[in-house]
Amino acid sequence: MPLSAPAVARQPQHIRRTHFHSFVREDGLWDIEGELLDTKAVDIPFVNREGIRKAGDPIHHMRIRVTVDTQLVVQSIEAAMDAHPLGGCPAALASMQKMVGCSMARGWRKSIEANLGSVAGCTHMRELLQSMATAAFQSIVGAFSTQPNEPPRYLGQCKGWDFNGAGVAEFFPQFVGYRKPGTP
Repeated sequence: MPLSAPAVARQPQHIRRTHFHSFVREDGLWDIEGELLDTKAVDIPFVNREGIRKAGDPIHHMRIRVTVDTQLVVQSIEAAMDAHPLGGCPAALASMQKMVGCSMARGWRKSIEANLGSVAGCTHMRELLQSMATAAFQSIVGAFSTQPNEPPRYLGQCKGWDFNGAGVAEFFPQFVGYRKPGTP
């Protein structure tokens, strides 16, 4: 169901597009690629210099390729900034290598903050990396392999997979009412 029609006239200003693609590789690893593109919908003056930024010209255009194994551990990472607003932005690219060895399955956001937080990294690259884990989860079925008596990792992580909800009752009835060890 789409959103309702706006009740007041509006003028578009900013457009952010993110895209994610996943690829299984011949060597058994997976490539997850993310792209972030920010543009303005209207011409605006530059903030930090003379002139006008034309509508549709990229402000941020950034790409990341993360290679992971079936356990979602980062084996390699490549990042590029095709467009960025400040001259110092590309200096954040080198710190992306700190993510090699980190797991997208557990503690991903904490690893991003620990390795790329504050001025060590780039806000936009961090945002893109955070969402790349979801793209990986959608791609790599083996990442959710568990023991037969344990629920898949994604159960209990959202309303649709609530241990007391209809989704679990339909697809994983053996785990209805399940409580993770150590939870009250």
